[in-house]
Amino acid sequence: MTALNVGDAMSFRKTLTVAEQAMFTGISGNMAPLYVDKRAAEAAGFDHMLAFELNAVALATTALNRVAGTAWRLGGLQIDFALPVLVGETVESRIEVLDVADGAVSCSVRCTKATGEVMAQGTAKLVPVHPRG
Repeated sequence: MTALNVGDAMSFRKTLTVAEQAMFTGISGNMAPLYVDKRAAEAAGFDHMLAFELNAVALATTALNRVAGTAWRLGGLQIDFALPVLVGETVESRIEVLDVADGAVSCSVRCTKATGEVMAQGTAKLVPVHPRG
């Protein structure tokens, strides 16, 4: 099992593309107009369609995996969304280990736009992976 320490941190940055938006729409089944119709988004005052919030926060799972390795999995996630993200914007998701105790790891999660604005933040809990057996 990977040794994790308080203060271990990692970030992952990615631009949320139209193609990924289409894939996430297919996966989630979410056909809300602001996410799939540029004209509806523009009518609501946005320059482009909104990116799915969970797609943006999913970048944190990459950072969590890179810090924790294959011995840990996501056991919990609590996220508050402060701002919408538009398709085409770049988001950086940064995690930091806050506590390692009782067979679980608590991490902070902070997702920021390229402008530096925080679009989402919260916490994640990692738990050990136990193979079937």
